[in-house]
Amino acid sequence: MGLWIGRPGRLHQIRDGATSFERAPDLGVTEFRALSGAVTTWAPPVYPRRLRLTWGSMARPDFEALDRLARRLDGPGPVVVLDPLAGSLLEGEQSLGVGSTASWSVTGGGAVLGGAAGMNALVRAEAGTELSWEHPTWSGWPVCPDLPLTWWAPQLVDKGAQCRLLWRDREGVGRWVSAGPPGIPLVTHAPADAYFATPLVRIESAGIYVVGPAALSVGTAAPPVPAVGDGCPPYSVTGYTHAAVPGAGEYRNVSLDLVEVASGTR
Repeated sequence: MGLWIGRPGRLHQIRDGATSFERAPDLGVTEFRALSGAVTTWAPPVYPRRLRLTWGSMARPDFEALDRLARRLDGPGPVVVLDPLAGSLLEGEQSLGVGSTASWSVTGGGAVLGGAAGMNALVRAEAGTELSWEHPTWSGWPVCPDLPLTWWAPQLVDKGAQCRLLWRDREGVGRWVSAGPPGIPLVTHAPADAYFATPLVRIESAGIYVVGPAALSVGTAAPPVPAVGDGCPPYSVTGYTHAAVPGAGEYRNVSLDLVEVASGTR
């Protein structure tokens, strides 16, 4: 299974495995040395990651899709990369059930509690409360028709909750719901007209619950939980090369450089 790349609603699956896949955070750490020799450091609060992908002898459908993306032939906007080898598409702290309460929302009564760095998030629920995991940029996690997804929140499921996926249209409006059987991960495929997916659980009994670790992954095999989330950020293309393979001009050697950006609109 290759990766999916493109803009929300227009993801293209690259079935050929990349010959090189590099992703590292830009730490931006600066050192200061005092006259005494002591060293102090400063680090920014955000570490955008830079992604570099290279492919050899890529077939025409794939390199044409990347060419359109790099040249912005379909207009400006964020680029999505869905890696099936990622442990989870949730954000790092969110995947562990800790951090800011902005990572979750509730409907049907109740509230998300906690929010301090490194501390467990809690949900005060009424019977029938739905707890949703929130994407920091879009109305949900970008998907494309028939994309396989697995959603699993074991700590809440062990307390009787049910895993669900809410599928949203282009405008971010919820249109369809997939519900999983009790006690096991929800494994399903995106509907034909879905642009985004919001993972959630339905809590059947009132009470206060620890949110706990969760995982949203591409594919039909549930990852181990906890799986530290890789996130699903918006990217911008910053570099692109495209060269014909010597002696086989119908194929291309391609490289693509991307960087995480703060907004989903550019």
